[in-house]
Amino acid sequence: MPKILTVRAVEAARPSLQRRELPDGVVPGLYLVVQPSGSKSWALRYRLGGRSIKLTIGSAGVLELAAARAAARAALATIAEGRDPALVKRSARTQTLETFEIVARRFIERYAKLHNKSWRDSERILQREAVPHWRHRPVASITRVDVVALIDGIVDRGAPAMANRTLTVLRRLFGWFVERGTLELSPCERVKDPAPETRRERVHSDAELREIWRAADILDYPFGVVIKLLLLTGARREEVAGMRWSELAADLSLWTLPAERVKNKNRHEIPLSAPARALLADVPRISEFVFTTTGVAPVSGFARAKRRLDQAITPPLPPWVLHDLRRSLASGMAALGVQMPVVEKILNHVGGSFAGVAGVYQRYDFAKEKRHALEAWGRHILALEHGLTGDNVVSLDALNLAARG
Repeated sequence: MPKILTVRAVEAARPSLQRRELPDGVVPGLYLVVQPSGSKSWALRYRLGGRSIKLTIGSAGVLELAAARAAARAALATIAEGRDPALVKRSARTQTLETFEIVARRFIERYAKLHNKSWRDSERILQREAVPHWRHRPVASITRVDVVALIDGIVDRGAPAMANRTLTVLRRLFGWFVERGTLELSPCERVKDPAPETRRERVHSDAELREIWRAADILDYPFGVVIKLLLLTGARREEVAGMRWSELAADLSLWTLPAERVKNKNRHEIPLSAPARALLADVPRISEFVFTTTGVAPVSGFARAKRRLDQAITPPLPPWVLHDLRRSLASGMAALGVQMPVVEKILNHVGGSFAGVAGVYQRYDFAKEKRHALEAWGRHILALEHGLTGDNVVSLDALNLAARG
């Protein structure tokens, strides 16, 4: 039986005129290889499919005895699964030579689309921020210095929040390849977020909401309608963008979001107000998706539409994002006297009034209250469009008079 190798024995192993292999008495098949030059390495010998195979594990100057044994045991576990660790290693080496552009595409297809509802955002960030810099770089050649330089460049152009988002996506991408054994270490390791995250509190005034609503009219289908529905429903951008005709009631009075399309995985019903129904009634039915530019996928490309929207508003509004419309609806409804539990149900929040025990035992759906609140909000938005203001919910009669005037 082979002697058990020790750290001292590994250090004391001397070269000879011939290549030497010193077997380990702990892990079967593990050898310390000592070359005539004095270099030392670890190797694993095993049989698979009737063949004798040698797998080089690594340099003994890099891998200590304990690490070599761990690597050998991992290889033996791979063999027990019926796979050849040598082939796995060659495949991983081939993938590390692949360019970042190819790797980024594989990450989106095999991971992000399956595990991240906002995968389109991740894809857009990679294509805009990382791929242009590392397009033809082998993924294994990208270092922590490269990551820091990329992130610093985004910060320097005045986009610290985007720098944070980019680093988050890169961490996920490289971490996934480490988990798959393609990379030994993520180049994002120990790279900190470049800017502190601040909670957004942007809420639009009635005057700003009026300008956004009016400016949305200049946008072609489907973007103008999408932005107006964001304001009327308080739904998230991806929820509205991915709306399907099958989710809508025949009379367009109700929009039912299935659990798989909702952030908190809770099926969500949104009563549609008269203005929302009027918008949807004019949308052409060209696909299963209500909003599409291709006929086969939900609408995307909101960055360009947002720029056109901003350009149509004079004087320009302070910086804002589409998600601010959701917050503005919540604040605006509160100003109209809508109770917070109803607002939270409209937004499909699971915390707040419905956290803890209340979330477990409170099962009332607030359907009637949600409809009344959204109808009131819809009337309020139309009143703003017609230049009517006031602290109270505007009546339909007032709107009709304004329209006739």
